[in-house]
Amino acid sequence: MLTSTSRRVAAVAIACAATVAAQPAVASAQPVAGSSASAGIDLRQGAWDTRNALHDAANGLPPEMAQGAKNAVDGAVNGLFPGVIAEKEAEIRAAAERAEAERRAAEEAAAAQRAAAERAAFDRGPCPDWARACVDLKGERSWLQDGHGNVTYGAVPISSGAPGYETPTGVHRVNRQVKDEISREFNNAPMPYSTYFTNNGIAFHAGSVALLSHGCIHLNHGDAVRYFNDLKPGDVVFVY
Repeated sequence: MLTSTSRRVAAVAIACAATVAAQPAVASAQPVAGSSASAGIDLRQGAWDTRNALHDAANGLPPEMAQGAKNAVDGAVNGLFPGVIAEKEAEIRAAAERAEAERRAAEEAAAAQRAAAERAAFDRGPCPDWARACVDLKGERSWLQDGHGNVTYGAVPISSGAPGYETPTGVHRVNRQVKDEISREFNNAPMPYSTYFTNNGIAFHAGSVALLSHGCIHLNHGDAVRYFNDLKPGDVVFVY
């Protein structure tokens, strides 16, 4: 006597056999004389759809039997339609890859649009396109550019020279950089990540942006590191 599980396995096998038997003799990899190529394609698609339906039916079996039933179905389908399963699975993978590529392209396009809108809205004041670093003393902000007017970092908060120690305005150029700098003029005060842009000791460096300086541009630590890494000797710094 068949158990309930055996009956379920048998049902899947019978469904597979019945479906295979129902296919006309022309259901082969090559259409017979008088049949159209589209008919052959339709038969292969029908075989694929039937295979998937039988796989769904096999999912109702105990796990230890389900895979065997699926393998039997695949064997029968591949016997009548050689390569159809691999072909359809490749089509699914290709469609998924296309969808993922389209999703990424859409995200990149949206990001580019946002960046363009941000650039258009960004107030660069009188800082010229060819400057690599801009400093807005009144606005207490600074940013980096690519030398073509595109902002690459910032704007970030700064503090500048106190009354009597005003930061010089105008066009300057980076002339040297010292990572572990100190101010010998002002009691060896630390000036980490110093990027000098005048010949009289004015530099970007890490320091409290809540405190005025003796002419240097104070940056938060992470910003000072970025300026130190991005700027090079000869780069233009525009202060206004």
